[in-house]
Amino acid sequence: MPFQENSKKPLTYSSYLKVDELLDLQRPLSDGPEHDEMLFIIIHQVYELWFRQVLHELDELSTRFLAGDSAGSLATLKRTLTIFKTLVAQVDVLETITPVSFGSFRDRLESASGFQSAQFREVEILLGARSRQIVEHHPAGSPGRERMERRLTEPSLWDNFLHYLALQDLPVPSELLGRDVSEPAEASDAVQEILLEIYRNHPVASMVCERLLDLDEGLQEWRYRHVKMVERTIGCKPGTGGSSGAEYLRRTLFRPVFPDLWAIRAQL
Repeated sequence: MPFQENSKKPLTYSSYLKVDELLDLQRPLSDGPEHDEMLFIIIHQVYELWFRQVLHELDELSTRFLAGDSAGSLATLKRTLTIFKTLVAQVDVLETITPVSFGSFRDRLESASGFQSAQFREVEILLGARSRQIVEHHPAGSPGRERMERRLTEPSLWDNFLHYLALQDLPVPSELLGRDVSEPAEASDAVQEILLEIYRNHPVASMVCERLLDLDEGLQEWRYRHVKMVERTIGCKPGTGGSSGAEYLRRTLFRPVFPDLWAIRAQL
């Protein structure tokens, strides 16, 4: 057999990370184009990449919970919380776009809106927001809607956390472990009693609880910064995509995803 030189190209930084393909994804639509449209595109693409990583980490956290792995759960939560701090910090960069600058290319967005971020909706669903209405804002048959519909049939992070508690030999009621996961989880007096016991006598599990509370707070902090950024940029104008803008975002504030963890604070 004649000698054939190996034609496979060596792996490089650029080829491994697909840098050329990545840098081809920023395509402003405004005339000129307007200077700040590039930043607007890049920062939202970066958000989508971080949302992908958050989903990756939360899925890993669910796996750790179902294995009863406290150390692994804490490590995964630490990384997820660090990512949320980065998400919040990036709002500072976005706020360097002035209202006048944003107005110079806003009409080019047409019906496009952050409200349509399927990955962020996936995060919400995974954290317990079990609403068909969220899904119906996305086109039937689209990859994002299919992912959201799948997650609506899977246990939420809180459901998996309750299984983790059961693996720690804590008396989680069987009806909660076998509940219909397509429905939102409701606050539970029985769970709150277990949580009080954890905080008093189970130091490792209580650390997991505290990190989950940090996650809940981190999500609320990101929502708040997002609302204030929108208010600074468009005021009371309607949002892109037909949403009510800052008014819609304000309605999402201060809604805990893990209400039982907040409900017990006055009893500790």
